[in-house]
Amino acid sequence: MTQAIAATDGSQTPVDLGTLAASAGIAAEHVVPYGRDVAKIDLRALIPCGEGAGAQDGPGKARYIVVTAITPTPFGEGKTTTAIGLAQGLTRLGEQAVLTLRQSAMGPTFGIKGGAGGSGGARILPAERMNLHLTGDFHAITAAHNLLSAMIDNHLHHGNELDIDERTITWPRVLDVNDRALRHIVTGLGSKVDGVTRQASFDITPASELMVIMSLATDLADLRKRLGRIVIGRSRGGEWISAEDLKAAGAMCAVLRDALEPNLLRTGEGTPVLVHTGPFGNIATGCSSVIADRVAAAGARDGGYILTEAGFGSDMGLERFVDLKCAVSGMRPSAAVVVVTIRALKAHSGRYRLVSGKDLPEEMLQEKVEDVRAGAANLLKHLQIVRGFGITPVVAINVFPTDHDSEVEEVRSIAREAGARVAVCHPVTRGGEGCLDLASAVVEACQETGDAVSIRPVYEPEDGLRTKISKVAALYGADGVDYTSAASRLLDDYERGGFGGLPVIVAKTPLSLSAEPGLKGVPTGWRLPVREVRLAAGAGYVCVICGSLSTMPGLSSRPAAERIDVDVDTGEIVGLH
Repeated sequence: MTQAIAATDGSQTPVDLGTLAASAGIAAEHVVPYGRDVAKIDLRALIPCGEGAGAQDGPGKARYIVVTAITPTPFGEGKTTTAIGLAQGLTRLGEQAVLTLRQSAMGPTFGIKGGAGGSGGARILPAERMNLHLTGDFHAITAAHNLLSAMIDNHLHHGNELDIDERTITWPRVLDVNDRALRHIVTGLGSKVDGVTRQASFDITPASELMVIMSLATDLADLRKRLGRIVIGRSRGGEWISAEDLKAAGAMCAVLRDALEPNLLRTGEGTPVLVHTGPFGNIATGCSSVIADRVAAAGARDGGYILTEAGFGSDMGLERFVDLKCAVSGMRPSAAVVVVTIRALKAHSGRYRLVSGKDLPEEMLQEKVEDVRAGAANLLKHLQIVRGFGITPVVAINVFPTDHDSEVEEVRSIAREAGARVAVCHPVTRGGEGCLDLASAVVEACQETGDAVSIRPVYEPEDGLRTKISKVAALYGADGVDYTSAASRLLDDYERGGFGGLPVIVAKTPLSLSAEPGLKGVPTGWRLPVREVRLAAGAGYVCVICGSLSTMPGLSSRPAAERIDVDVDTGEIVGLH
C-alpha cells in the first residue's frame, strides 16, 4: 500500500520530502529541496526516452486520468478539489496515485476567483506557496518574456538591423497581476535616448506564449528550440522575425532553466502532487506540463494512477489536452472524470443569473428537480464530446451542502441513462473518504478500457487552419465561423508562411459552449466570431480570439487582494483562502 504522509494544518510543519517523493516513485537523488516543504524534481528523474513515450508504454504501466467538467458557472464547479479528492481516494484504496496540477496564478488569487489549490479536505499544501510565489517559476517566465520584449525595443533603438516593421510586432509584455490599465499602452515616451515610441500592450503571465512553451517542452533541448522559433513580427520585406534572429533565445533559456523542473507538493492527506506551469484555460492550453506528467509516469508502479486536470469544460480544456498536450507527450488517458454540480445544471436551465463575486440567488438553493432536468442537456453534450475523443467518461457529482438528495439522484439517473458511470463525491467536506466511490468508479472504468487506449483528435495535422477552426467550432455546436477581415488576412499569411500545419487554440468565454457567456445549456443557431488571430510559433499553435475576450483581465470593485494580509506577530498569511 502507498505510504501516506501525515496531513498538516499549514506549511510550518517540516515534511520528509524524500518519503513524499518515494511515494511517487522518485529517487531521493532527484529531489532538490526548496525550503522545508517544497522540492523541485531534477529532470534526470525522467526515463531516457524520446518524444511520444508515455504512461501506457510497455506492460503494466500506470493509468492516465484527466479531470474535466461541464460548462462551469463563474464560481467554478470544484474540478481541482475533485481531482485532489480523487487522488486521495485512490490512495485510500491502496493504489499509487500521483496528481499533476497547474500552479495558481496570482492574478486570479488577488482577483475574484481566489487561489486554485483546493480547499477543506481537498487542498494542496503548503497552500500559501501554491497560491503565491512557490519556487519562482512564474517570475522566471515573466522575466524571460519581458527580456525578449526589451531586446525587441533595444534592436529598434540601435538601428533596426533586421528592418522590423514596428506595426507588425505582436510580442507584448506580461505581468502576473490583473491590470486593465496595461491592456493598451505607449512605450518609449520621452527623449530619443528613452527608446522608440510605439504602441504596445501587456498580457497576464498565464496567457504568455512562454507559459505554454514551458508546459509543452519535453526537455531542455526542446525548450531551447521552441524559444528560438518564437515569432515577434515581420520585416518590412515580409520575412518572419524570430527570437533566434534577435539572439534572445539563449538568454531566455538560461532564465528558464531551473523553472523547467516540476515542483513537488502534497495534498492535505499526503498524496504527492507535481505542480508545474499555469497556462490559462480560456486563453491558452489550460493544462499542467508535459514534463510533470512524464516524471509521474517515470516513477509510476505497475497499475498506478497519474491524475491531471484540463482547464474549464471538455469543450475547451479537454480539446486542447487531446489536440495539443497528448500530441506532444504521446500519453493517452484511460478515462475522463467529468465534474458536474447541481448549481451548474440549474444555471444551464436559463432560469437564473449568476454574477461573479455575489452569492447564489436564494431561489436557486431551493429544491427544484425540474431546474436540474432542464439544464441536463449541457452535461449530455459534454459526455458526447468526451466520447467523441474516444475516452471513457466517469461523471463525478460534486455535492455541496446546499444540494438536495432528490436533485443529486436526478443527476445520477440522467448520467446512468446516458450510459456513463457516475459517483457522488464530497471532496471538500470529506476529503479522500468522500471520494472513495469516485475512485472505485475510475478503477472500474480503467479495467474496462484495458491497455488498448486510443484517442481521436478533433482535426488532422494536414487540415488547413480554417478547417481546424471550423471543426473546433462544430464541436461547440456552432453553425459556422465568421472572421474579421484582419483575422482572415493573417490566416492567409500564416498558411503562406508555412504555419498551416500548426494546431489551433480557440480562446473564448468558458461560461458557455458558445462565444457569448450569457448563452446557457446547449446553444443553437449561433456562429463563432473570430476577432483576432495570433501566431504562437514557439509553442506550436495559432491562437484564435473570439468575441470580447481579453488576454489581460481586470480587478473587480472588491478584489480578493483587499482581504489578504499578514499577521505580523506570527508571520502567517491571512485571507488567502
